Amino acid sequence: MSHQLLLDQLQTAVVILNPQLQIDSVNAAAETLLDNSASRLRQQPFLSLFRSTSLNPQWLQQCLLEQQSVSDSEVVLELHNHHRLTVELLAQPLTVAPWQGHMLLEMRQIDQIQRINQEARQQQQLLAAQALVRGLAHEIKNPLGGLRGAAQLLERELYDEEQREYTRLIMAQADRLRGLVDRLLGPNQVPDKQWINPHKVLEHASRMVALENPELTLVRDYDPSLPDLWVAPDAIEQVVLNILQNAAQATDSRGKVTVRTRVLHQQTLYGRRYKQCAVIAISDDGPGIPPQLRETLFYPMVTGRANGTGLGLSIAQSLVHQHDGKIALNPESEHTEFLIYLPYQEAEA
Repeated sequence: MSHQLLLDQLQTAVVILNPQLQIDSVNAAAETLLDNSASRLRQQPFLSLFRSTSLNPQWLQQCLLEQQSVSDSEVVLELHNHHRLTVELLAQPLTVAPWQGHMLLEMRQIDQIQRINQEARQQQQLLAAQALVRGLAHEIKNPLGGLRGAAQLLERELYDEEQREYTRLIMAQADRLRGLVDRLLGPNQVPDKQWINPHKVLEHASRMVALENPELTLVRDYDPSLPDLWVAPDAIEQVVLNILQNAAQATDSRGKVTVRTRVLHQQTLYGRRYKQCAVIAISDDGPGIPPQLRETLFYPMVTGRANGTGLGLSIAQSLVHQHDGKIALNPESEHTEFLIYLPYQEAEA
């Protein structure tokens, strides 16, 4: 077996540079990482492959001049198609024939590992926060029933209409708090699922928001090839509705909100790999979300509005999780953009 065939078996991207830092050879993993074929990469200046990079050119020259290996645990590379990569990079000079004066680069992509670790950490924190809130909600719910029952009994004993107004106020506030507690507890049953075109759900939610906000500009950018999804339509509609309503409020009901759908292939969600995944992106041109809220955005009772309950996104996330999906804020978008990932799965028996 030739050296090239052996290198192509490696998961790590391997690039061999000549003394002018031009590409002499790459393995299959490097072709995938750099999004180009070996024939096109050959003889290209290595640094010319990137629109921008955190890699210092003198760092590579130093490796050749001093004949010493150098490494960087976090190098950011941005390809000309704007795709950003974070890699762990090792450069070492070659001293064996016929590669004297050449350099071997090993690159291992780590941004996906970092993203999975971050998702797992955030998921644990979120579950802990939800468990705490639900525990408090249960503690509040029990005495609320007794409070409302006592007010109801007291009303029967009162004949003064003005005094009975006070007991009605107590019952009304108890009902309001009970409703808030029920929302805090979130959906506790997995909704019934069926095959449905996701655009049908999006259109229904969009029409409802458009009726409530006649000055809002709603832009649709749908992928017509999107296959049907095995989902609970009412649950996904509630998710989209919550995000659209937030977007409308963020733009004072007079801005632009864009709803976009796409299909992603070989997508990893919370450590599980899916062949296909539908993505619903909802963005607005509002002022954006304050940085201090981004890490806890999906926690219950977290809101950036004075009159907000902080439950809309928390409920949306619970519903998406029931579909083995994921909802996230796009960190690379100029404006506020939420991404809803719904994996394609087999229908449940």
